[in-house]
Amino acid sequence: MSRTDFYEDPNAPKANSLKVAVSALVRNEHGQVLMIHRTDNGKASIPGGGMEFGETLTQAVVREVEEETGIDVAVTGLIGIFSNPEHVIAYDDGEVRQEFSICFTADPIGGELRTSTESKAVGWVEPGDLVNLDIHPSIWLRIERGLEGHAEPYYT
Repeated sequence: MSRTDFYEDPNAPKANSLKVAVSALVRNEHGQVLMIHRTDNGKASIPGGGMEFGETLTQAVVREVEEETGIDVAVTGLIGIFSNPEHVIAYDDGEVRQEFSICFTADPIGGELRTSTESKAVGWVEPGDLVNLDIHPSIWLRIERGLEGHAEPYYT
């Protein structure tokens, strides 16, 4: 399913749904960041997605990272709660979702890089090279907060 992100756009459609989502800033032993190239909006992103019934937030993180990248992770911390009503995501089925994502840090503990139906490219990226990627501003905020290593989580 394709999607269109609207960010601080006065012409954006009105949200008609809200779903708990998770994302993870995963860094390897070299400090590189695990990034995907999303199939639904064509942008670079940290892995993440919607929470499913019957799982905890951290189980959702572990599942989403593995599904999108092939990498198994252990959740290590909380970056923050991102709930900007000025960021809505319109899907081709008519759903217009207000952003609501809880972002964590995680360490890789196994697996091998691979793509999925949600990721057309997956790889480890040097933090200094992230500026060369097409990353949505809401994802940039998560990455920046995670790389800065604040003691307190971010929230809106």
